[in-house]
Amino acid sequence: MTSVPADPTTQFRLDDRVAIVTGASSGLGERFARVLAAAGAKVVVTARRADRLAALVEELPDALAVPVDLTAADAGETLVDAAVSHYGRLDIVVNNAGASTAIAALDFDVDAFRREIEIDLVAPYGVARASAAWAISADHPLSIINIGSVLGTVGGGKLRVPGYSAAKGGIHNLTRELASEWARKRIRVNAIAPGWFETEMNGEMFANDRSSAYMADGAPMGRPGVEGELDGALLLLASDSSSFMTGAIVAVDGGWTAV
Repeated sequence: MTSVPADPTTQFRLDDRVAIVTGASSGLGERFARVLAAAGAKVVVTARRADRLAALVEELPDALAVPVDLTAADAGETLVDAAVSHYGRLDIVVNNAGASTAIAALDFDVDAFRREIEIDLVAPYGVARASAAWAISADHPLSIINIGSVLGTVGGGKLRVPGYSAAKGGIHNLTRELASEWARKRIRVNAIAPGWFETEMNGEMFANDRSSAYMADGAPMGRPGVEGELDGALLLLASDSSSFMTGAIVAVDGGWTAV
């Protein structure tokens, strides 16, 4: 049996690695960027709000802001080219950007549904595809982390989020598909499926007593997640500590999808 390293936690370090984080101007994406940077990564942050990205980059030790509209046809290539041109490599991609509209299906027309799928599913595919193309051409290992949701596994029920639920279900199975296609190319593709975490996108839901009760009552742990409770899953999937994981959907949801 091989010996255990003197400090097993060192395998979670990301020193000198380069990570792209989409949707990094607020919420979970901003947190992900900060955590990866704290673990030693050089972080490329992207979103449409250039002012927020600029402010974030000022606070990180070695970061690059690349404002991009991820629904543009060449957004993935633009983002990957910027990362590789600046840092010379790419090791981690966190596909976090997304949007959600709370509206009943019969009131959510097909064009609006299509736009949400474009943002929440097609755009992450474009970033993953461009990243993998570079990694394969460079014969370089890559970890892609897609941000799914509990609503990629179960329906939203009272929440009425048909576009978001459809897209996140697609993200979960896209994760499995890309993992199976690229495993022998040294590209790992996994997903984190968060439960309820307060962000700019769902702030109104957290401010509503009925919605707050719904989120708490549906989780066996009896509460939503709090800041920092996705950090461990992120570092696991970004680092070598998950070197034998691909195609996994890691639920961090207080037990929401367990019952």
